[in-house]
Amino acid sequence: MHTNRSTARRTPPRLAGRLVTRFGAKRTGGHGGLEILRHIGPGLLVTVGFIDPGNWASNMAAGSQFGYALLWVVTLSTIMLIVLQHNAAHLGIVTGTCLAEATREHLPRSAAVVVLGSAYLATVATAMAEVLGAAIALQMLFGLPLRAGCVIVAAASLLMLATSSYKRIERWIIAFVSVVGLSFLAELALVDVSWPAAATGWVTPSLPAGSLAIVTSVLGAVVMPHNLFLHSEVVQSVHYDQQGDEVIEERLRFELFDTLFSMGVGWAINSAMVILAATTFWTRGLAIDDLALAAATLEPILGPAARTIFAVALLFAGLSSSVTAGMAAGTISAGMFGEEYDIHDRHSSIGVALAFLGAVAACLAVEDAFSGLVWSQVLLSLQLPVTVFVQIWLTSSPAVMGRHANSCPLRAVLLAIGVLVTALDLALLLGM
Repeated sequence: MHTNRSTARRTPPRLAGRLVTRFGAKRTGGHGGLEILRHIGPGLLVTVGFIDPGNWASNMAAGSQFGYALLWVVTLSTIMLIVLQHNAAHLGIVTGTCLAEATREHLPRSAAVVVLGSAYLATVATAMAEVLGAAIALQMLFGLPLRAGCVIVAAASLLMLATSSYKRIERWIIAFVSVVGLSFLAELALVDVSWPAAATGWVTPSLPAGSLAIVTSVLGAVVMPHNLFLHSEVVQSVHYDQQGDEVIEERLRFELFDTLFSMGVGWAINSAMVILAATTFWTRGLAIDDLALAAATLEPILGPAARTIFAVALLFAGLSSSVTAGMAAGTISAGMFGEEYDIHDRHSSIGVALAFLGAVAACLAVEDAFSGLVWSQVLLSLQLPVTVFVQIWLTSSPAVMGRHANSCPLRAVLLAIGVLVTALDLALLLGM
């Protein structure tokens, strides 16, 4: 009989009340449309992470330099993301522990330190990209110096995390995602897209000369290690594992729909970024290496509103993704001490604060903002295999997951994803 040490643990009361209210954990049996929609939310927190400013830089570089040819990377990355995020959520639902806590509990101490330490550093790199991107948007909209904008964005994100309940943050983030999505729909309505070329690009793998770094950065921008930690934390906080098999099975089904819907939204927005860059820049022979330049270039091509729409969407993307990066940093730091994320607990709050301090310090040290955004995504991709293989080991172990351990086919798919990510990283390192 599978037993779970998490049953002896206590959910922080502030968080538990909010999450039970939000997800309705004790309600079972309904399978209608409204019941399904009620469970949408955790996946959108992950979606924010892969429509962040780092994605903007990677996607703009991909589209402006290689046209529609690298759209397949967005498709493949999103499929990989769905499998990995659903798997991470399973860990949280079944065991009542997030990925960080499970790593600390089941790995040797030295190995856990390496895994969680590297994941935390990757999260700082993520936060740097989010903060820097939003600061670029502030500069475009109001003429603020880039460094001042970084400090303002980091402070605003920290304030949002420190003063808002999970439910309110989730509502903000859903609104932010909506603004970003609508902004790109508005931009796409202004351009003449070659949809046959886009359709071919989505499903036809190709590796144009000089594209490996961009391919790796796009992959790192979509499949992000901090999102695996965050997703498992969000779903485990209700402790479905303590509510019986019926509740666990129901939540597993609803979580799959949430993941598919949310990742589909992210795929559409990322694809729109590449298509916009391909249509407006690649067709004119313009290779974009600056987001502000991209916005300025759009204005004479698409009209005066294009630059403002671009900047507003970038600001909302940066703010929302910096909040989720901060939550992920708090999740990892709390997990190092075997605790759940709670912004009012010192291990969580210190982890969040240090992540933003590190992000601001990195922003101040970066000389080329666009290159900093792209290479931050490459760094995420380099750390990703560590997190992926640890997650596979945990979710494939009957000692951890009981009868919900990965099946042999699922384990094979997960291992194939891990091998592919590792191969791309090695190819990049050998080619540098």
